[in-house]
Formats: sequence, C-alpha cells, structure tokens
Amino acid sequence: MKDKVEKVLDEIRPGLQTDGGDVELVDVTEDGVVKVKLTGACAGCPMSTVTLKMAIEKRLKEKISEVKAVEQVF
Repeated sequence: MKDKVEKVLDEIRPGLQTDGGDVELVDVTEDGVVKVKLTGACAGCPMSTVTLKMAIEKRLKEKISEVKAVEQVF
C-alpha cells in the first residue's frame, strides 16, 4: 500500500511545493493509518492541520479505500 500512498502524495506535492512546503511519507500501518511529516513552510504553518485533514487525508481516502486516517509526525 505504500506505493499507492506515494503515488497519491506525488499528486498533492506540487500544490504544497508552490507554497514552499512538502509532505514526506513516514509509515503506513497495517490498520490503514498513514503517517506523514510536513516539511518546509508546511511544518510550522498554522494551517497545517487543515492541509493535513482537508487536502492530504481527504485525497488519500478518496483514492485508496484501505486508508482510515492520516496522522502527522514531528
């Protein structure tokens, strides 16, 4: 499933990179939790929670039915 997640993250990255940020895949658990690290401008952005839930998690759940949640790691 990691390959599927990376493929979707590759679709999301250009939007994040436009604002000076990025997302890095850390892990995908057996129970469908995707762990990511927001980097660059996204790491300290007050809107990072919104980006995580409304952009990254939403897109991953739409494209990959096994994804149950997305969590940010620091």
